[in-house]
Amino acid sequence: MAILRLAGPIVVAQLTITGMSFVDTIMAGSVSPKDLAAVAVASSFFNPVILFIQGILMAVTPLVAYQIGAKQTHKSGNIFRQALVISLLLAALAWGLLWLAPSVFNLMEVEAGLVSLTKQYLFYVCFGLPAFAVYQVLRGVNEARSNIKAIMIIGVIGLLVNIPVNYIFIHGLFGMPQLGGAGCGVATAAVNWFMAIAMSVYLAKSRSIAPLCLFSGPLRLDYPLIKRIFSLGLPIGGAIFFEVTLFSLIALLLSPLGADIVAAHQIALNFTSMVFMLPLSIGIALTIRVGNFMGEKSSNKAQISAYSGIILVTFITFFIAAATVLFRMQIIGLYTSNQAVAAIAAPLFLLAATYQLSDSLQVCCAGALRGYQDTRYIFLVTLISFWPIGLGIGTILTFTDYLSAEPMGVQGFWIAIVLALTACALGLMSRLIWASNNPHKLQFINKEA
Repeated sequence: MAILRLAGPIVVAQLTITGMSFVDTIMAGSVSPKDLAAVAVASSFFNPVILFIQGILMAVTPLVAYQIGAKQTHKSGNIFRQALVISLLLAALAWGLLWLAPSVFNLMEVEAGLVSLTKQYLFYVCFGLPAFAVYQVLRGVNEARSNIKAIMIIGVIGLLVNIPVNYIFIHGLFGMPQLGGAGCGVATAAVNWFMAIAMSVYLAKSRSIAPLCLFSGPLRLDYPLIKRIFSLGLPIGGAIFFEVTLFSLIALLLSPLGADIVAAHQIALNFTSMVFMLPLSIGIALTIRVGNFMGEKSSNKAQISAYSGIILVTFITFFIAAATVLFRMQIIGLYTSNQAVAAIAAPLFLLAATYQLSDSLQVCCAGALRGYQDTRYIFLVTLISFWPIGLGIGTILTFTDYLSAEPMGVQGFWIAIVLALTACALGLMSRLIWASNNPHKLQFINKEA
């Protein structure tokens, strides 16, 4: 199946990205629960910002895929160059925002040592922001061209680089400062620069990329195209931001309850983020396939591709959820030997298994809708699902007895996550059914890029 041929290398590429977070979590946790909690809290600032950037720049994939399907590859270079300008602007704005972000600790009762480690991590990791943003544009072009193996190989090498650099800066080897968990921020920044440079070299040398004319045209600002990239990308970025901030704000809200609870939440979240890479990869493959078919004006093939991806991910997710339940204690043991943290994390894994089907369906529907260049509805559905339902109900269940006999603690947030993802899946599924049956009514799909 074409979807699986595309999704296979994407899975590996996505796992390398999440694998870096896994390595950070394991290596920081081996130092102390406080270092693990610092990585978790710092990530709650950093991840929403960088994933918002990534979401905006994900507009590159459907735009270029459409031009490839329409046999107008020469137009891809202008999309690429305008997106590069946008990426650097977004990186600069993100750096300024993350510089100010730790001031939120002034409003919260958080342990001083945890605050210091968190601030250090953010300081170091921000040096990789420009490279991260540029890499997203480079990756988007490769995805649209279905050159997924290059993304996979560079990602695997990046993961291999991340491990020793983490170890060096966590423990202060070879004359480097001993930074503890904050050393993971140095490693992340270094790997981002490696991946951006490696992908740039590949694009410049690749014969399959040459017809896209990425580097041959002039760099002149094309304001209508920039507007279109933002029109498509901002709803994607906003949708990702709403979902990520749900999980990130949970980590912040839980921080006054102690490092053990934050660490348990981070373990459950990190593992579910890793297994989420498989449905996410199928969603990315659907963006490419649907985008190509719509460029070819083959709406029937686009619909078949979208529905095939939904059926495929449903079967796969049942197996993943079952494995999560059966092997949860062994999985937790990979992260920590602290029995208190493990006892808190165990019931969270059961709730995580509950929401995996909804999570898989919503990400695949969103991927197909991006292929249709129908992104505004994704924005609205995720806003309603993740903030009022996920964050709102979660806060009530966790800290109050309004909806339960007593405050439920961290489990309250995870119950709300199940509700939020279910609502999101239902909303996006209904939109995909409409869009696939009415492609002529979509706002962007018939416009020239």
